[in-house]
Amino acid sequence: MSEPHSGQSGRPKPGDRHPPLADKRNLFQRIVEFVHPGPDSTDELIETLADAEDRDLIAPESRMMLEGVIRMADMTAGDVMVAAPRMDLLSIDSPYEEVLHVVIETGHSRFPVYEGQRENVIGILMAKDLLKLQRAPELNLRTLLRPAVFVPESKGLNELLRDFRSNRNHLAMVIDEFGSTAGLITIEDVLEEIVGEIEDEFDDKDGESSVYTLADGSHRVAGDADISAVNEAFGAKLPEEEFDTIGGLVAHELGHVPRRAESLTLNGLVFTVMLTRGGAVRWFKVTRAPEEALGSDGA
Repeated sequence: MSEPHSGQSGRPKPGDRHPPLADKRNLFQRIVEFVHPGPDSTDELIETLADAEDRDLIAPESRMMLEGVIRMADMTAGDVMVAAPRMDLLSIDSPYEEVLHVVIETGHSRFPVYEGQRENVIGILMAKDLLKLQRAPELNLRTLLRPAVFVPESKGLNELLRDFRSNRNHLAMVIDEFGSTAGLITIEDVLEEIVGEIEDEFDDKDGESSVYTLADGSHRVAGDADISAVNEAFGAKLPEEEFDTIGGLVAHELGHVPRRAESLTLNGLVFTVMLTRGGAVRWFKVTRAPEEALGSDGA
């Protein structure tokens, strides 16, 4: 028995080059799409998402993530990498105690290791692998290294994220068009373009202190820590009237956005920038200024 309405079933006929697809839109939907066509550019798509948020169709967090995904499609490794001068590296010839000091001070989980010149990266050291040296002193740093992955500055973030996931690699060295090291990029750097800043174990949670004591006796202070909290922690008298956060005060005193490794002495405390994100200081390392430097402290 033949099927009823077989001519309108939407099934492909023999010899059809382009099988018909069933159009489930009603007349009203077609008219709406004709009068209000979809976005024709990335900017229009982002504006559409903002409009959807305004109309409570999507939550603000969802809109931000979707916008991050859209913008990331046009970004490359060179756009978000940590530039070579700001990289924390380890020398293969450094003694164990020196390597351990750098690992504790910076708090990273992975480190590029170089031999001779900083340009000559020979592998990646996982901080947790240093424990093996305590269990087996006959090992050396070279035996703990993992292969380094190199990517060009022009590599798209979408493709890089896919590589990170498939290769289970969380760090890649970025090279420029001449084959020189331009910087490094981590999976966290890529993901933060989508979800925003990712909190780590040192981040302030539920009102906990944003001042932490490190193993060498120095302190790690969050850039958004209240100046009053810093004064209380160090017994200092930093001004609290004009600025709320220590990052804002330091930026004002420097006269520009603080850069990594830049230092400033205020009220007997040396604030050294450890990490910056999005044009703001994420972490300072804070130490007491030497006695001889206190006389020149302008704070």
